[in-house]
Amino acid sequence: MADALPLTRTAAAPETAAAIRAAVRAATQMGDSRLAQTSDAAALHALLSDPLVFAPIYTLPRPLTPDSVSGFIDQHLAEREAGAGLLFVREGEGGEILGYSDVQVWPDWAAGELGGALHPSLHGKGTGGRGAAASFAWMFETLGLDLLCETAALTNVPTQRLLDGLGFRRMGEVTSVRPDGTTRASLVWEMTRAEWAARHGFG
Repeated sequence: MADALPLTRTAAAPETAAAIRAAVRAATQMGDSRLAQTSDAAALHALLSDPLVFAPIYTLPRPLTPDSVSGFIDQHLAEREAGAGLLFVREGEGGEILGYSDVQVWPDWAAGELGGALHPSLHGKGTGGRGAAASFAWMFETLGLDLLCETAALTNVPTQRLLDGLGFRRMGEVTSVRPDGTTRASLVWEMTRAEWAARHGFG
């Protein structure tokens, strides 16, 4: 997550920020994904080790090891307690992890960001687009956010098409900092709750 995000900053009322933190702390499920636990580290590492999964994502730990993935999960559990972040995993029938969702929240701005990835076997089937749309709606409805701010690498054309197709507004470019301190240029999109409701509705 870039320190410059969200680009649009409208201060939330204290009671709104408190309600968002409470909603984050209470969350255990997002669609068909559940809250990640430290015991998921090996299975999540197996998913993330595929270059088709990890290459476009700047928020993942580097180097990717079972221990660093375990720390990634624990970091999100701590963020959940602070009301500022969530990590969900989607399991297959055999217990393997087929996808993950990384929810970052800025309660004081009533804003959030969604990241994540799916197993390559699910690419190109529309699963990612449908799941992202459902997750965005969940963030507005369940967490009570007023703004979503999304990023993608300049080379990540599928995500760019997804966000453009859902009606997110392109806001320019920022420098995203990876956990190891290296950087990448990222395109930025935003969408408000009102814009989402007008285009997609809720429920």
